[in-house]
Amino acid sequence: MQDEEVNFSELWRTLWARKITIISVTLVFSVAAIFFALSKPNIYKASVILTPVSNEGSVGGLAALAGQFGGLASMAGINLGSGGSDKTNLALEIIKSRSFLENFIAKHNLLVPIMAATHWDEATDKLILDDDIYDQANKKWIRDVKAPKTPKPSLWEAYKEFSDLLYIDYDKKAATIIIDIEYYSPKIARQWLEWLIADLNAFMSKQDFEEAKASIDYLNNELSGIKVKAMESVFYQLIEEQTKNMMLISVKPEYVLKTIDPPQVPEEREKPNRALIVILGTILGGMLSIIIVLLQRRNNE
Repeated sequence: MQDEEVNFSELWRTLWARKITIISVTLVFSVAAIFFALSKPNIYKASVILTPVSNEGSVGGLAALAGQFGGLASMAGINLGSGGSDKTNLALEIIKSRSFLENFIAKHNLLVPIMAATHWDEATDKLILDDDIYDQANKKWIRDVKAPKTPKPSLWEAYKEFSDLLYIDYDKKAATIIIDIEYYSPKIARQWLEWLIADLNAFMSKQDFEEAKASIDYLNNELSGIKVKAMESVFYQLIEEQTKNMMLISVKPEYVLKTIDPPQVPEEREKPNRALIVILGTILGGMLSIIIVLLQRRNNE
């Protein structure tokens, strides 16, 4: 016990004797942490809360026919039993897919803000671009990269960058979907989120509309070769339900995902947490300074 007290006293005397070193190193790390925290651009998060759209109105009639004519519909390439849950899961996979996001980036001309922006100027409400990557005056990509990359970033590169800005959380029990986009500009984050939801619903509705139309075309084509009246009745019922489905698709802009809480322009930054960065930097500096002092003491013994 006495040895432990002696060792602790010696340790304390050593640290106290080298307090200038400890304070200096800690101060250097604190100042460095402050500069690092201030150098990090503000990131804002726009969020939207969605819920799966009930498809009872659009597929109820088809689902009712599925038990009777499911085999025939399958031969015709018609899907009679697609439920809301399956469509929601499909939509969430599509929104994360490379092809969808690449088309989204190209459609809305997002290559420059995704790949060349460094931060947002709040006073002028403008994005600040990296002059070493993009020549804004001449609208030309000038980044220095090695082959096979080119000065102009590919959609694949933009897709990977955009994927890091996109966050999706699906709570099946509550039937709610939260989608976040983090970006330098709060207004742009909100705008991208609105475009993303609108484009996803449009993509899904177009896909189902074309599928229903193809089914109707097939059924109409097959009707001419049917000799049995009972089979004609079946085909007409299928055509009727697919036609109703097409009409409902056309009048539902929020086809798969319905907005509960629309995205707003965030007023507070999401990150960085500058206070936490400074605190951690100071703690790290203090720990490192103590280790340095103890190592010097050990080498001198």
